[in-house]
Formats: sequence, structure tokens, C-alpha cells
Amino acid sequence: MRRSRTVYLGLALLAACEAAGPARPFDGAAAYRAVETQVGFGPRIPGTAGHAAEAAWLDSLLRPLADTLVVQRWTHVTGAGDSLPLVNFVAKFNPMAGERLLFLAHWDTRPISDGPASRDSAAPVPGANDGASGVAVLLGVAAALRAVPTSFGVDLLFVDGEDYGVFADENDVLIGSKYYAAHLPVGALPLYAVLFDMVGDRDLQIYQEGNSLTGAPEVVDLVWSVAKKAGHGNLFIPVPRHTITDDHISLQAIGIRAIDVVDFDYLYWHTPDDTPDKVSAQSLQAVGEVALALVANSER
Repeated sequence: MRRSRTVYLGLALLAACEAAGPARPFDGAAAYRAVETQVGFGPRIPGTAGHAAEAAWLDSLLRPLADTLVVQRWTHVTGAGDSLPLVNFVAKFNPMAGERLLFLAHWDTRPISDGPASRDSAAPVPGANDGASGVAVLLGVAAALRAVPTSFGVDLLFVDGEDYGVFADENDVLIGSKYYAAHLPVGALPLYAVLFDMVGDRDLQIYQEGNSLTGAPEVVDLVWSVAKKAGHGNLFIPVPRHTITDDHISLQAIGIRAIDVVDFDYLYWHTPDDTPDKVSAQSLQAVGEVALALVANSER
């Protein structure tokens, strides 16, 4: 099964430069406003008021946009014994389609600012880029797919609990993507998945990520080829740089060809200064256009 899906992706890559699906405009200004709204809720740490407010907001937006909304709610008990109320949202477009794409982003924020450039390690992370930017891109894709329905299947996964614990302790990070992988909604598995994480940096430079190149090199080739065709080859740089533990690892573990689209060269990573002024509507616009070009590439 995995081999045949990989062959299909290879054929899709060959067709990438010839594909011409429906034109769907992406609204980068609206995506930037979505970043501001999320930061306005305060830190989205599981169990806090800001987390509950964003969950309600996402539910209210996604229900009228998606053809089907799957909500996964559960309680995660941490290694320290704390109980975290968590929720994933899966917005499905053309849910009966047998061939699907999956885009995902995490919507929670980190409880502490332990990044190397942090001025206050005890402060929570506002998460304008680390969290809110990926969510904003997915919401923009959802709006575009509602305006112009797709003949392909598209799932948008908003995962919770990515950034809660210490990454050396694998029980308390990537929680939502692990839960999704263990409790897949009914329907076809995606042909491939693209994670969008920290994609709003004003100085956006997206290099190819190491675990993506190891686990799904043909998907990396496809995404960077489509980005170049879409006019964003200056932002999607076809050179490897960082190797990152991120939500795509949970999907790779169950055989999904998943990659990470991430700008890890972000000075404000895991700091109290990850605020909306560090994010650009133009960066969100470019990444959103690439996501929609991937959908159009599938509509052959």
C-alpha cells in the first residue's frame, strides 16, 4: 500500500508543472488579522482561558466553512500527573473523495519562554508565529475552499498540545498529532500531508527539513516545485538546513507521507517577543498561495 502511494506521488510530481486547477485567491490580510485575534486571546496553554477561547473561536469558524467538521476531545495526563483538556479539529472538504490531501498546524502555545533568545524564561509564549501563523494559513485555505469547492479531498487538521512539554520527554509534546494518528477519522488516508509551522516570519526563508527529506522526499520535491511555479521560489529554498521534531513525525510513524514546512531561523522562537509585529501578511499570503496551488495541482 505504501509503495503504490509513493509511486502515485512521483507521477503527481511529474505533472506538477502542467497542472491547472481552479484559481482560488488567498487573503493574506485576513490571515494576518487571524494571527492578531489568536494572540488577543492570550496564551493558548491547555487548561487556560485563552485556550478555551481559541477552541470556541475555531469551532465557530470551521463549522460553516467545512463540509464536515470532526472534533476530537480528550484528556491527556502529563508525566507530572496534570490533566490537560485537549481538542483537535479536522475540517473536511469533499469528504467522500477517495483521494485526499492533509494540511495541518498546531494551535496551542508554549507555557514557558525557553528559547535561546528569551529575555524571560518564565513567561508564556504569545505564539504569533509559533502556532497562530500556521492556523491562519489553514483558515485562509478553508475560506478559499468554501468559495470554490474542490474536486479532490482536502482535510485541514488543527492539532492541540504540540508545544506543552519538554521535547526530550516525548509523552508531553506532539500530543494532538499523536492522538490523531491513533484515532484516525473514518475515510481515506491522505496521499501526503504538509505541516505548516512558523510560516509568518517577516524575513521568511523556508529551507527543506531533515526528517521530511528522510521520510517523504518526493513530497518535499513536489511542494518546492509547486512553490517555484507559484512564484515563491525565493522563499522556498531547495536546500536542507534543520532537522526538527514536529507534528509530521507522528504522521510518518503510521505511514503517512508527511513533511514540515517551517522557517526555523526565527529569532523570537519560544520567547515572549513572538508577537504579531514579527509576522507579515505578505509571508502568510505566499504560504497560503502555495497551499492552494498544491490543491490545484491535485485537481487534474
